[in-house]
Amino acid sequence: MSTFTEHKTTVFDKFPAMRTPHLELVQITEKHANDLFKILCDKQVSQYYNLLPPEDEKDCQRLIDYFRERFKSKAAIRWGIQLNDNNEIIGTVGFNHFTKKHRANLGYDLQYDYWNKDIIAEALYAVISFGFFALDINRIEAEVMEGNDPTIEVLHKIGFHQEGILRQWHYWDDKHYDMLMFSLLRSDGEA
Repeated sequence: MSTFTEHKTTVFDKFPAMRTPHLELVQITEKHANDLFKILCDKQVSQYYNLLPPEDEKDCQRLIDYFRERFKSKAAIRWGIQLNDNNEIIGTVGFNHFTKKHRANLGYDLQYDYWNKDIIAEALYAVISFGFFALDINRIEAEVMEGNDPTIEVLHKIGFHQEGILRQWHYWDDKHYDMLMFSLLRSDGEA
């Protein structure tokens, strides 16, 4: 039986692109800087981020470099979301970090025009399956800012459980925010 470390070594040798019935999850590269800029500058998309929107495509290039370095160091993985018939990145999805205890933190974003079309749920199912089976993760977590109802709805839809509130856990833009903690365990899918 393989250990988590062995899976990480194999999985991280080459970026693991994935295909679903309607989507391709691909490595984000320099050619996607404009797509990222479009996504991250949309206030409806970024209103619950703890980051300021990029000022220009150079900021997006730095973000792409960051994604690449995190992947190389086997610390995180972020996919670009494309429709099967299009090369444009319409969102991103992935694990922001891993811990030694087989735990990963989930994050995603999606162009507003594609909300409420089950696109993010389809992408999340693929990423979660990858996490549980390719990376041998036991627990996937998501922290969500209170009021981010679209994300809360998606997480409930795909089986996440809300565990509680992290009071004033997040500090951004000179304010403290409560965050909702969600989790999905590998065993949740076995019930």
